[in-house]
Amino acid sequence: MPIISAEDKHLTVLNLFTTDTPEKQAKLIEEMTKIVNAATYEGWMSSTVHSGIDGYGTLNFIQWRSGEDLEKRYEGEEFKHRTLPVFGEITTSIRLMQNEVAHTLTSDALGGKIEIGPDRDDYTVFTLFPVTEDGVDEAVDALGPGQAFLADVPGFRAHVVLKGLRARGIEGSFVISYSQWDSKEAFEVYRDQAVEEQPDARKAAVARVRAVVTGQPYLNTYRVVHTRAAGE
Repeated sequence: MPIISAEDKHLTVLNLFTTDTPEKQAKLIEEMTKIVNAATYEGWMSSTVHSGIDGYGTLNFIQWRSGEDLEKRYEGEEFKHRTLPVFGEITTSIRLMQNEVAHTLTSDALGGKIEIGPDRDDYTVFTLFPVTEDGVDEAVDALGPGQAFLADVPGFRAHVVLKGLRARGIEGSFVISYSQWDSKEAFEVYRDQAVEEQPDARKAAVARVRAVVTGQPYLNTYRVVHTRAAGE
């Protein structure tokens, strides 16, 4: 089962696909699963496919040894002439995002270890924040160390902040929040907490992020449906 860690220093790629029907989402998962199961790319480490819950689409959490290895995959004939055309027919948007894991946080129960896989029952919340070029580090700090209070929130499991490096399908700078919760209900209780009841640290973090975002963040929720690592 893949592990998410800020210490590993490998490249993390998040491929975010949106679509408009449950049938197309099922097709996306089918095609992604085929690719993951056949993967033998140099430098590829693992892929974890997520199925959209609140919005139709998929999220593929991929770990690569380096950006150079990924670019070889992008330059390959299979990717350019089969993979992209197939996904282009069943998606409404494609964002291929290269990132570094900048910060992680877990509940005491996880002891600092963040795993992702279909054998877990995580309710996963993903948010993509478009930010100003000079606001990236501020957003990372606000979403990361600035949200240390999450460790004490009931139902919280883990939180990962990823610093965007480069992307296809996105213009400008971005930061990503990826978090795991016990359940949809636990997350919604946290999400819907009245402002006057929120801790000062949460309100401060929200204000800091709002000061550097450049547009509407994209949020969706997911469950992991498939994973595979190199050598399996």
